[in-house]
Amino acid sequence: MPRTTDRLIEAAGSGPRSRWRPRRASSSCPSAPAARCPPGAHLLAGTTVVFGDDYYAGRRETVNLSGLVQINTWPMPGFETRVDKDGYAELEQELAGAPEAGVKGFSYELDDRIQLVSNPLLPSLGLVRQIAPGKNFPAQMHLRRFGILETGTLRLTHRNAIDTYAVIDNVPPYNKPLTRPYHGTPRGDGPFDIAHAPNVLRATTLPEAWYPADDDNQPTGTTPTLFFAPSAAPFMSMLVDPTMIMQVSMEGSIEVEINGKTERIDVAGDHLKAAGAEILLFEPGKHDGGAGVLAQMSRLATVGHSDALGGRVMLRASWPRPSGGALGEGNEDSLSQVRFAGDLHLDAEVDLITPTGTLYAAGPVRLGGKLKDLQPTGSDLALTGVDTPIMAADGTAKARLTGARFTMRDASVGEHATVYG
Repeated sequence: MPRTTDRLIEAAGSGPRSRWRPRRASSSCPSAPAARCPPGAHLLAGTTVVFGDDYYAGRRETVNLSGLVQINTWPMPGFETRVDKDGYAELEQELAGAPEAGVKGFSYELDDRIQLVSNPLLPSLGLVRQIAPGKNFPAQMHLRRFGILETGTLRLTHRNAIDTYAVIDNVPPYNKPLTRPYHGTPRGDGPFDIAHAPNVLRATTLPEAWYPADDDNQPTGTTPTLFFAPSAAPFMSMLVDPTMIMQVSMEGSIEVEINGKTERIDVAGDHLKAAGAEILLFEPGKHDGGAGVLAQMSRLATVGHSDALGGRVMLRASWPRPSGGALGEGNEDSLSQVRFAGDLHLDAEVDLITPTGTLYAAGPVRLGGKLKDLQPTGSDLALTGVDTPIMAADGTAKARLTGARFTMRDASVGEHATVYG
């Protein structure tokens, strides 16, 4: 993908401080002008939502989101680069989400897909600004975000801009696979202080209320439907650059031991509703770990019913702790060299949402199986490691995850993540 720093950028003004100095980077379309080849990227996001019209009494849920976004920036028409009176260079940027690709996830509370799309009347604009005059990176990135939140039954928007901020090391600020969004691994849905990692955008003006939207995407009334909260995940997001994206419906079961008794819970998730699993594949050119194809389970949402846990439950991928793994034998130089059926293993970092609260696995759950092909329908994944304690946010052990088995059903596989319906 093209980077705005591929060549020397002369900012407005003159003198030794008036340049945005380039870092050389590879490009998927190096001969095309940036105006005709705007960078697109896969965005991973986590946002903690408080449901209902009472911010203080509503139930919190951290929802994992992902999807294609487009980064519009200088030298595309309508975007400028300049130097202020103190010698700091700036680049104008816009972050746009494409409805046909979508940034989406599955909510336990709503039992439905959540999709975030750009507001066509209010673009999400911002700046990349040098921290030190004449030195490109690290730099500050500021974006004022506007959006529309859609579910199967709701269409919501917010009144104020959501200001987001990051310290970045390049433009676009791609993260390596399996990058943690925090400095550390917090447990729980907050509230607590946020220490976010470099190249991770976080909102700084939360909470923000979301209201029903009219046909012109304007908020109606003064009674909100939900809120974006300032913790645990304050509308955080990062960019990654996978080789291939697999969105897969999943069916199977998990086994949970509670008070010495084991219950088997049948679970399922439909990728058409942004449930099931999203698995990202990174060939060696996309990571710095040598040969081999890395895998990351960026989203997981499988829902079932547990008598022992009091009703509907959902197994989800952890937002603070990435779920990593590998596909193939580990010596491949590209994804095309993987021989199928290929070994797929994932160290899945998971949470279990229940009617009375969220439980957190104490460590990764080792899943393994044979991937039949890049079209994975019919492939199986099963627990291959030891069982794992699952705990409340305060560290109190509540149960053990003793088994898991999933079969991959319908799937959408491609370089971009698609949205249906």
